[in-house]
Amino acid sequence: MSIEDDLLKQGIWPVCGLDEAGRGPLAGPVVAAAVVLPPGDSLRSIVKDSKKLSPKKRQDIFERIKRHPGVEIGVGAVGPDIIDKLNILDATFLAMKRAVDALQIDVEYALVDGNMVPRLDCKSIAVVKGDSTEPSISAASIVAKVIRDGYMLAMDRLYPGYDFASHKGYPTPTHFRAIRTLGACPLHRKTFKGVCL
Repeated sequence: MSIEDDLLKQGIWPVCGLDEAGRGPLAGPVVAAAVVLPPGDSLRSIVKDSKKLSPKKRQDIFERIKRHPGVEIGVGAVGPDIIDKLNILDATFLAMKRAVDALQIDVEYALVDGNMVPRLDCKSIAVVKGDSTEPSISAASIVAKVIRDGYMLAMDRLYPGYDFASHKGYPTPTHFRAIRTLGACPLHRKTFKGVCL
């Protein structure tokens, strides 16, 4: 039984899953999503950890999550300037808080993927590998990943030469070569190793 199932059995609802995409890249924002799934809904059986889905399958499930009756979605993002000013952990927590604040309903609990929780206006529980065990966190991981990837695809057109469309800002040999050749662009996190040479 998942933690969320246990909370629901106790009559605790709404419960949101909270996850992020983009902690590790050298460029772009960190994006967090908070998702509330209706209790007992069929959608719970199809969501999975976004990292275990192909881009097409992830996009298909994202579209179903968006259109599904009774689903609530909140998204928060923090850009590279604030990431550099704070640090990636605090920036991630800020994005998570923004995501929960963006929900149209007040939640009683947030289930947070990982081993630490941000300061929120609701109770929260850290769930290690929660994107594999908690359906609402799985849904949040999909939403955050698809939104961030879509943003980086758009940025590929704005900043040609960095190949953001393929690596989405993550540290790859291609990305490091582009930084050495072109220098950093406004999307880059200047405090990250390998960006400022």
